[in-house]
Amino acid sequence: MNYETQLLGDSAIIMDGDDRRRSRKKLIIGAGVVVALIAVAAAISMRGGDTAVTPAPGAVAPVVTVTSPGQSTVARTVRATGSLAARVDMPVGVVGEGGMVSRVLVQPGDWVKAGQTLATIERSVQSEQVRSLAAQVEVARADAKLAQAQLDRAKALVGRGFISAADIDQRTATRDQAEARVRVAQAQLAEQRARTGRLDIRAPAAGLVLTRSVEPGQIVQAGSGVLFRMAKGGEMEMQAQVAEGDLATLRPGNSAVITPIGSDVQLTGRVWQVSPVVDPQTRQGIARIAIPYSKAVRPGGFASATITSGSGSAPLLPESAVQSDPKGSFVYIVNGKNQVERRNVTVGQVSDDGVAITSGITGAEKIVTSAGAFLTPGQKVKPELAKGR
Repeated sequence: MNYETQLLGDSAIIMDGDDRRRSRKKLIIGAGVVVALIAVAAAISMRGGDTAVTPAPGAVAPVVTVTSPGQSTVARTVRATGSLAARVDMPVGVVGEGGMVSRVLVQPGDWVKAGQTLATIERSVQSEQVRSLAAQVEVARADAKLAQAQLDRAKALVGRGFISAADIDQRTATRDQAEARVRVAQAQLAEQRARTGRLDIRAPAAGLVLTRSVEPGQIVQAGSGVLFRMAKGGEMEMQAQVAEGDLATLRPGNSAVITPIGSDVQLTGRVWQVSPVVDPQTRQGIARIAIPYSKAVRPGGFASATITSGSGSAPLLPESAVQSDPKGSFVYIVNGKNQVERRNVTVGQVSDDGVAITSGITGAEKIVTSAGAFLTPGQKVKPELAKGR
């Protein structure tokens, strides 16, 4: 090996060592940059959205659509849940002395008239008693008729001197006693007929039969309990449980929309009674809402109601403008410096027209209508008024 070959080999070894040192230096610098970026990201995440975002030099502020809704007239509503019931619930039981039920003439769901027979009780003994008393009435009438005839003949003879005045008085008294016995027998007969008639279990008023708890052959008597339940006139109601604060805003006559659970039927009703007391345990009272009969209304079931308690003025926003997080509902507004600010709000009635805001804004602010999820408080933006505003 000559001198030149040795020199070239030594030079290659030296150059290879320099390359390794330069590569190692680049790796160290790159790792330092990554660590720095991670530290900055962690600091930003720990400081959260409360820190104003300063755009980089030359960055363009995003364009956001804003609206100034002003004040709109919106209905004040109260949402409540409660149970369904008959507006006038009529329990029907045994009125008379009772006995064995011979027939049941109605079923739950039947409409009946006032006085219509719902069930009958066996009355063979009572029927014989009626016949006996009716015969006694006829006997008493015959005695009265005979007494009247004897009195008439006596009066015809008194002028001839054959009958004394004392005899006339006695015969008159006999006639009066016979007529009185007729009236007594008639009263006894009417009483027995009334007792027999009370063996029929009748509807106290026209309405809808809700339940039946009696069968033919059953022995019933006064105190046997309720045999039928009826809804007078078929009228129903919802007993809405309302919070104490909302109860004070309700008045009889307020309209309501009721939706029975498990049904898509919506019924229109009106509040007819507001509870004068509040349950000290639940802090709720009852608003009774009268509703028309519907097959979807089943007493004992559950329903929800939206009660209109009046109207008022409030800002009306599109649903996209209102956001929520664990702290509650909020909107983003753009201040005079074109910076985004968070504003906590209270949401009221939600309808097809939008979301009513009951507190937190006046309606004069520039409120971001969309893309709020991509903004942070303090961020610079370029507001653009929504069309039609």
